[in-house]
Amino acid sequence: MPIPSERDRQLEVMSTALGADRDPLGEAIARARFRLLAMQDPAGYWAAELEADSTLTSEYIMLRHLLGKVDETKQRKAVAYLRDTQLPDGGWNIYYGGPSHLSTTIKAYFALKLCGYSQAEPFMRRAREVILSQGGLFRANVFTKFKLALFGQFDWRGVPAMPIELFLLPRGSFFNMHEISYWSRTVLTPLMIIYAHKPVTPVPAGADLIELREGPAPKHDYWFPKDPQPLSKQNLFLAADQLLRWYEWHPIPNLRRLAMEQATAWMLRRMGEGGLGGIYPAMANSVIALRCLGYEVEHSLVARAFKQIEALEVEDDRTLHVQPCFPPSWDTCLAMNALIASGLPADHPALISACEWLLSKQTRTVGDWKVKAPDAEPGGWYFQFENEFYPDVDDSAVVMTALIKTKFPDQATKDAALNQALKWVLPMQSSDGGWASYDKDNNKLFLNEIPFADHKALVDPPTEDLTGRMLEMLGYLGWTCSAPVAQRAIAFLKREQKPEGCWFGRWGVNYIYGTWSVLAGLRSIGERMDQPYIRRAVDWLIGHQNPDGGWGESCYSYEDPRTAGQGPSTASQTAWALLGLLHAGVIQHPAVKRGIDYLLQTQGTDGGWEEREFTGTGFPRVFYLRYHLYRLYFPLWALSLYRTLLQKAASGHDEDGATPSD
Repeated sequence: MPIPSERDRQLEVMSTALGADRDPLGEAIARARFRLLAMQDPAGYWAAELEADSTLTSEYIMLRHLLGKVDETKQRKAVAYLRDTQLPDGGWNIYYGGPSHLSTTIKAYFALKLCGYSQAEPFMRRAREVILSQGGLFRANVFTKFKLALFGQFDWRGVPAMPIELFLLPRGSFFNMHEISYWSRTVLTPLMIIYAHKPVTPVPAGADLIELREGPAPKHDYWFPKDPQPLSKQNLFLAADQLLRWYEWHPIPNLRRLAMEQATAWMLRRMGEGGLGGIYPAMANSVIALRCLGYEVEHSLVARAFKQIEALEVEDDRTLHVQPCFPPSWDTCLAMNALIASGLPADHPALISACEWLLSKQTRTVGDWKVKAPDAEPGGWYFQFENEFYPDVDDSAVVMTALIKTKFPDQATKDAALNQALKWVLPMQSSDGGWASYDKDNNKLFLNEIPFADHKALVDPPTEDLTGRMLEMLGYLGWTCSAPVAQRAIAFLKREQKPEGCWFGRWGVNYIYGTWSVLAGLRSIGERMDQPYIRRAVDWLIGHQNPDGGWGESCYSYEDPRTAGQGPSTASQTAWALLGLLHAGVIQHPAVKRGIDYLLQTQGTDGGWEEREFTGTGFPRVFYLRYHLYRLYFPLWALSLYRTLLQKAASGHDEDGATPSD
């Protein structure tokens, strides 16, 4: 019989304690805490699935065909997943409950044809009808056209120009690689290598997409609308694209060779243990780029890169799909904050183990961020298991908050890590007072009008949610709103607040997420919570509570801000709204009690909550995420903070005396 570990003994003690807390609130907290602790990896981290839409699975099928690495068992399971996720109308969507999405449906349709399914199949016929009803192949987004060009299903001349020479443009030029986001650099650099080679892999007979070409084919399969205003940015970029397209077919050999060498060296240096950029699109593009450069499929570089992609598979007995990356740092620091809020001792072995794991992941490498923030020093944290070149402010701020709250035995080591982290996050504050994710002053929004940026996410500007997160962390360190750094951040938040009182959420759906993040930050940094602009935010949250007591917001709010705060109630979004209200000092309001009751009534017997909705955001309007742990640690956090503040109020503290320290 195996000897139980200390962690096992702690879980057994907590399981016994479940019966000791007989009130519904205490029982709910205990059940959720027990389940979250049971999900911790022995190495110390938490990492649940990060679910995306069907796009990556379709692309994965295409990648295996492109490389000649078709695995029949995996392909059969991937097909089962695509069949399961097809909507009744025949299309595929990009978030739960959303409508059929043209490019997502085209990719799924083509992947299924590569797998041998005929267009005559009833489910394929329904998909084709959706595609044609939305404009057909030519209305697909740029990245879809690019993928199809690899198989000869779209003319390379119909893809917006991405000459590899763009990589050579110096800093200070109108466009250069450091004026676009980290994800754009890691995705586009291998993409430009591929574009310079323009490979075409033949498809099996019957797998072509001729039936999706509605009407006469435009010249070279090229379709981009012009703006009615002749001198608009859109038309200027279209004109520039025409010039670049001409150059692409008449390149200067020496310049092309130099650009290819430098782009290749840049890519290879960043293809570490976690893959290029730590995200599927960049990782997949890097494999195709290596093949274009002459690397065989069996080459160690290609094999290692492909193995990193395979690690993203989520497989069961019947289906297989692909997640975009792993979220261990993010899941771990949020789980720690929720557990500490729940009353778990700050020196609990689970927290110490998590702290040790996080400390081992602090960056020591100078990354791309150094160009825009030369005074910054390495010291942040990244989202994935490995992504040393690209730490982000969001993870770093929440990791620092978790470390501050944890009673780590080696205080000197923890303090040194926090001090080093400050040397990275503080210089990353942008000139407008806000913080972005990966870069500083990466805010040339007009670059989103470039034809190959039709996803409108080419840059990484400062956002309200991250700025609130930074203020929250600084408050835990003892900073106040009188600090110049905080004053600039608060001024940014006041400028960005919507007239209705809410704040935009870039990395979570959407205004509920942004508003909670800002209110938590303002409370922590010491801002007076009775100010009119803060009360407007409180009124907005209360005014958007659903009749069932919960809160919800659809991804559609990114398309139409008039729908902000509207959608079916979810556990995570209800928790965000409650956390926002509680941090604003609102405890006894009926809306808070109804929200708490909603969470209590919807908790499952296993301690968790059901949540099918996508409440995480990759790229607004394009790519959404379902974090499988959001529905556990956020409700636990909200319930726990509510209990703590009730206890403080009962002991003589008034509502405005609420603190976010628990």
